[in-house]
This record gives sequence, C-alpha cells and structure tokens, in this order.
Amino acid sequence: MTAEFAHFHSFRVRFAEVDAQAVVFNSRYLEYADIVLTEFMRAADVPILGPDSFEMHVVQANVQYRQPLRLDDAVEGWMRIDRIGRSSIAFEVELRPAGTAMASAVIVLHYVHVDLATGKSAEIPPMIRARLESCPAGR
Repeated sequence: MTAEFAHFHSFRVRFAEVDAQAVVFNSRYLEYADIVLTEFMRAADVPILGPDSFEMHVVQANVQYRQPLRLDDAVEGWMRIDRIGRSSIAFEVELRPAGTAMASAVIVLHYVHVDLATGKSAEIPPMIRARLESCPAGR
C-alpha cells in the first residue's frame, strides 16, 4: 500500500471488456476508474443513492495509457483525491496489475457537485467534505 494512494479496489479483467487480441478496450479504463471511485465513496460513507446522495457530474476526464491490461489480469485500482475546491473535486486513479507498482493507466477525473433541482454547481456540503478528507485517500 502506498501512502499517497491509500484506497484501492481490486477486480479482474473479464472477457466482455477486451478486444480480439485480449487487450482491454480503451473506454473500459474510465469504467474501471468509476468503479474504484464508487467504492471509495462507500468507504468514505458518502451517500451515492437516494434522496441524500451526493450528486456529481464529470466535467473532464484524462487517461494516460502506459501499458495494456489484458484478459484475466488481476487489477488494483488505487485512488486519491488530488484536490477539493468549493464545488469541485479532482480524483486520481492508477490502474495497476495486482502486486505491482507500475501503472497501466493514470486517470484524472474532475467532478462538480451539482444541485439537481437547478442543474447548477453547488458548494460541497461541509459534512461531505469532512468525510472525503477523513477517508485514507482524502487530502
């Protein structure tokens, strides 16, 4: 476990996620990052469903591909919060073959907290901010 990426979620690459060469489709890396982020929110006790859910919309996603993930690879998705602003959060996710420190992909996701009634950005509630910052991958 690395200090700056204290939260991780592991999974295995499935057949439906690869191309004819058994390499993971490029779009799947963003799906993997979303899974890791969802599990982080659960660990931080941030509500992701229901009337009290913390609503975020992605405004930017960057993926740096370094080496391919392949069919049946065991993968560790390491996550940290890069920055928390007034209404936005930047998350960084590294997807690594299990047991290694070498990232197959580095993904940076920028989200904005949204008031669904107005469709406009909103300040991150203090309770949510405190939960995010107190979780091991918070900053």
